[in-house]
Amino acid sequence: MSILLVIASGLAVALYLSAWWVGVRGGASPVDPELGPASVRRLDGASLALLAAIVAHGVSLHAAMSAPSGFRFGFAQALSATMWVGIAMLWFEGLSVRVEALRSVTIPVAAACCLLPLFFPGSDLAAERTRPLFLPHLVVGTLAYGVLMLAALHATLMTVAERALHRVSGAGSPMFARWLDRLPPLLVLERILFRFIAMGFALLTLTALSGVLFTEQVFGRPLRLDHKTVFTLIAWGLFGALLVGRAMWGWRGRTALRLTIAGFVVLLLAYVGSRFVLEVILQRN
Repeated sequence: MSILLVIASGLAVALYLSAWWVGVRGGASPVDPELGPASVRRLDGASLALLAAIVAHGVSLHAAMSAPSGFRFGFAQALSATMWVGIAMLWFEGLSVRVEALRSVTIPVAAACCLLPLFFPGSDLAAERTRPLFLPHLVVGTLAYGVLMLAALHATLMTVAERALHRVSGAGSPMFARWLDRLPPLLVLERILFRFIAMGFALLTLTALSGVLFTEQVFGRPLRLDHKTVFTLIAWGLFGALLVGRAMWGWRGRTALRLTIAGFVVLLLAYVGSRFVLEVILQRN
C-alpha cells in the first residue's frame, strides 16, 4: 500500500465530511429553486470543500489503481471510481441547480467508498491493460456506472420526498423538514433525473457495444454470455424501456423511479457484485 494512497484517501474523507457538515449546517438560499443558488451567487464553502475533496479523491483513485506491474482494479476501485464520477457530476450540476439535499445523501457514501481500496487492493490487470480497447471500455463503463448511480440515488431521494409530501403536515423531525425545504420542486427533480438517465444510457450503450462487438480486443477471448454480460444487457434494456416509455407514453412518477432503481441494482450486480464475490467471499483475484 502506497503512502500517497493513504494520505490522499484520508485527506479526501476529511474534505468530504467537511463539505457535508458545512452543507448540512447551512440553510437553503432564498432564491428561485428552478435556477438554484449556485447560478446567482459565488461558490460557497461547502462547494469549495467538495471540489477539493473531488481532487483528493481522484489522486487516491489513481494511487489505488497503480501497481508495480502497472494496473490494479476490482470492486473497491470500481465503487470508488463510480462515486468519484457521480460526485463530480453532481458538483457541476450544482452550478445551475439546487442540489444541496442530494449532496447530503451522496457525500457520506463517497467518503466511505474512497476508503475501500485501502482494504481491498483488487486484481492485477497489467496484461489486460495492453489490449487496445480495454482502457476505453473500462473508462466508459465507469462513467456509465457513475451517472446511473447518481440517477438511482436521485430516484431514491425523489421517492422519499414524494412520500413525505403525502404525510400529515408537521410529521417528521425538524431536520428532515429542513432537508425537504432545500429540495427543488419534484418536476425539476424529475427533469434532472431523466437527464442523468439519458446520459447514462448513452454511455452504457457504448460499454455494451464495445464489450459485445470487440470482445477479443477487450477481454482477449470470444464472446460468452456470462452473468456480467447478461446483467449488463438486462440493465441496458430496463433503462432503454424507461426512456422509450417516457417519450411515447409519458412514463413518470413511481414507474420511472422503480425502473431506475431496479436498472441500477441489476447493473451493480454485473461487475461490482461479481468482483465482490470473487475477491472477498471466494478470495480469488
